[in-house]
Amino acid sequence: MTKVLHEITPITEKDCFFIAERHKSEFTWPIHFHRDYELNYIEGGRGVRRVVGDSIEEIGDYELTLVTGKGLEHAWEQGSCTNQDIREITIQFSPDLLDEALLSRNQFASIRKMFERARMGLTFSMPAIMRVYSILDELYRTEERMEQFLKMIKILYELSLDTGARTLASSAFSVAQESNESRRVSKVKDYIDKHYAEEIRLETLAGLVAMSPSAFSRFFKQHTARGPMDYIIDVRVGSAARMLVDTAKSISEICYGCGFNNLSNFNRTFKSRRGYTPRDFRALFTKNKVFV
Repeated sequence: MTKVLHEITPITEKDCFFIAERHKSEFTWPIHFHRDYELNYIEGGRGVRRVVGDSIEEIGDYELTLVTGKGLEHAWEQGSCTNQDIREITIQFSPDLLDEALLSRNQFASIRKMFERARMGLTFSMPAIMRVYSILDELYRTEERMEQFLKMIKILYELSLDTGARTLASSAFSVAQESNESRRVSKVKDYIDKHYAEEIRLETLAGLVAMSPSAFSRFFKQHTARGPMDYIIDVRVGSAARMLVDTAKSISEICYGCGFNNLSNFNRTFKSRRGYTPRDFRALFTKNKVFV
């Protein structure tokens, strides 16, 4: 299996975080991953293509995304952007910056949940970006280290309250684990992860947790914000995306190997969820990967 570029960040054991501001006209850094968390802000980058796991989207004039997934592949590519003065602020910090003991405190509950969601990549809404814009701008210019640290915590807290934040990669691609969900939901998800390539009936899933199909559907959607059948499709599409990137299997093999019953339905569903056909999606990743 091929591997994507593994970036070694410049953070030392004595640093709380690393911050860099750049003005650039193009994005050339390939798809990569790293252990440390990353908060990336881009201004004036309309048309830049953001790749996080199997999520590929063109960004607008303002972009702020948090990636906390260890090994989650990501990059910002030139796309259709033609602006010659793009501003980028990148903040990288260790997962140990706020340890489990601190994150378990009530005051940090929203930040903890944000970090968990950001294992799949988390992009923030425009209102949230505007709330932290001035603090982010000051953060780079602040020289006093404790003041800089406090501003960083303020940014994380404000972002953790963003109800419009969206996760990006599918769970199947990012292999992110949700630690605080219902045991019954976890049981169903485990079953789907093992049997997504097979036909899965709603009655079977409901039986796993001793509920009626209608009650189970309401219960599952309440806990995951998606219906069970919709979740199964997400898992299948995510698994297909991973196979497109990491294997040389034909698109037809991947289609049937991920539980889709015909190729046209697979192509249509994949494009509706990922914005690209399976063939184009594979080509994008093959073009921008650096193998080591």
